[in-house]
Amino acid sequence: MRIQVRGSNASVNKIVWLIIFAVLLVTMLDRRTALASAITAVTSAPSYPPVRASAVWAEQEGTGQVSGRVSFQGNAPSRAKIVMDKDPVCLSAHREAPLAEDGEVNGDGTLPNVFVYVKSGAERASFTAPDQPAILDQRGCMYQPHVLGVMVGQELQITSSDPTTHNIHPLPRDNQEWNQSQPPGAAPLTKKFTRPEVTIPVKCNQHPWMKAYIGVTSNPFYSVTGTAGTFTIKGLPAGKYTIEAWTATFGTETQEITVQANQSVTADFTFRAH
Repeated sequence: MRIQVRGSNASVNKIVWLIIFAVLLVTMLDRRTALASAITAVTSAPSYPPVRASAVWAEQEGTGQVSGRVSFQGNAPSRAKIVMDKDPVCLSAHREAPLAEDGEVNGDGTLPNVFVYVKSGAERASFTAPDQPAILDQRGCMYQPHVLGVMVGQELQITSSDPTTHNIHPLPRDNQEWNQSQPPGAAPLTKKFTRPEVTIPVKCNQHPWMKAYIGVTSNPFYSVTGTAGTFTIKGLPAGKYTIEAWTATFGTETQEITVQANQSVTADFTFRAH
């Protein structure tokens, strides 16, 4: 601001400078008030708790389910008898030598031990791992179940019902590998996986015939077929998904499905002999 004052009257000069000071003071006060108001607006803005995306998604879209049957076509592969002679405890646990579980075909032509899961489509939400641990037991010197699923971050408890020492050794590609012995009567081992991985093979260094497979997923939508060769995945929010059926012997198959609220969609899989 530029003010020109004509004349030499001292009182006039005094008044002019008082006016200039007043203008400057008002300008400074206005700026400080505006800044204070902005700070107050930011710091006093309401804070909302985080929304659980999965709950909102399911509530908005509604949920349905997918179920199906996994069949096998062709001649079932022959399965070798498991020789347990090196450990009398394992040998005494069976009246007859058990057969290798990989490649098993049910009597009705369906497949057990198939891990069926949502491979893609569930990324729109995050899911919290369940509090209840998944259990992998060692009974009769066999892993039970042969195939199981866990979520990322969910506890996996490895127990032993056998009066002999086992050595649990998962062989992951994307998760941390570990190898730990478990003597008779020992407390359960508790582990977690930090990344999705389908599947992680598990062996026992003490008993080389022992095998299991763990499917690690980022969502709770998975199932394992049993003696009927069927599966059901419930609670799927409406939408489009890719589901995959994984087997240890016959490879994998995928399907695209569309789930509608309060309805069930069927997705059957068929694997063939190599």
